[in-house]
Amino acid sequence: MRPLGELEAEIMNRLWAWGRPATARDLLADLTRTRPLAYSTVKTVAEILYRKGLLRREKEGRAWRYEPTCTRQQYTAALMRDALGDNPDPAGTLLSFVERMSPDEVEALRSALRAAQRRSEE
Repeated sequence: MRPLGELEAEIMNRLWAWGRPATARDLLADLTRTRPLAYSTVKTVAEILYRKGLLRREKEGRAWRYEPTCTRQQYTAALMRDALGDNPDPAGTLLSFVERMSPDEVEALRSALRAAQRRSEE
């Protein structure tokens, strides 16, 4: 899975935060609060995200309503899996990553590992 471009990330972040499907016009209305964008640009980027498999769409009248195919957490996990899968030293990569984590992030990792351990024991 490839990292998102700037506008792709903005669109996905809004859809993840909203937790509901949205049209390109809905996205444009929110995005233009912080910078000028054309409707055609937002529509094109939403279509690119659809073709990449990150959005699904459903026709509503003449417009498409888009929603994510995965959660933010699932997307981030896929990026992490790809980074580890391409690396000849996954243990070293993980160690470097953990060394840069905050204490709260380390505790979240410990909690996730405990939860994964419990699931594997069931």
